[in-house]
Amino acid sequence: MADKPQIRSHGRKSIAPSPKPRELMSETGLAGAWGAKVITLLPQAFPGVLGESLTGRALKAGLWQLETIDLRAFGEGRHRNVDDTPAGGGAGMVLRADVVARALEHAARGVKPGADWPVIYLSPRGKPFDQRKAGRLARADGVTLLCGRFEGVDERVIEAYGIEEVSLGDFILTGGEIAAQALIDACVRLIPRVLGNQASTEEESFSDFLLEHPQYTKPAVWEGREIPEVLRSGHHGAIADWRREMAERLTKERRPDLWRAYRARRGGDPDEDAEQ
Repeated sequence: MADKPQIRSHGRKSIAPSPKPRELMSETGLAGAWGAKVITLLPQAFPGVLGESLTGRALKAGLWQLETIDLRAFGEGRHRNVDDTPAGGGAGMVLRADVVARALEHAARGVKPGADWPVIYLSPRGKPFDQRKAGRLARADGVTLLCGRFEGVDERVIEAYGIEEVSLGDFILTGGEIAAQALIDACVRLIPRVLGNQASTEEESFSDFLLEHPQYTKPAVWEGREIPEVLRSGHHGAIADWRREMAERLTKERRPDLWRAYRARRGGDPDEDAEQ
């Protein structure tokens, strides 16, 4: 019989000012706030960088909520074992299906029936995470993230719960905690009122299959390098054209995959060169 799960909540239970952090998640949760539940063997790693800057202020303001669930509390036996050797042999250890299932069942508490609340396993074999996926998750009611460790998770629990696998890229991390924080950050910044300037999310990289154009600020001349004259012209139309041209050029040079998607969306030949 597992001990009472160690749940850590961050942020506020209400928008009312309070000098002390209070329990954030409950059976009903913070009404209207986007939520993230993280199942992890390292609950102390959260909120981490999510507790700083814009995401941290938004968390304290109740614009979103965070709950960490210690997977170890659902482990087997006296030592709360969460893993075992791979069936068929091989190196490393695998997270047990029964242990993960108990944690998932606990995470499901408080999620209203019919809520748009996907369960995601951070995995290098998952579908690539991108800006469109971030937008989709940010519009959901919340998300439950399963952070893997060791050699991964027993496939049976992934199948039984219909867990979606998501990857941040073609590389391997020691666990899913860093990936979970990156995914949450990408979603939280899209929540209304978090950035304070919605136009920022609409003009940045990937919003239209294009990388963002170069940015400049003061001083006008630095180490002999000047800000492009068009940006100092005050001609908004010319500036917009320049930024679009630079975004197209960078995308074509650095991300041919995005360039093809951009061309296809605009009804052009995906393989056609951009006008230079």
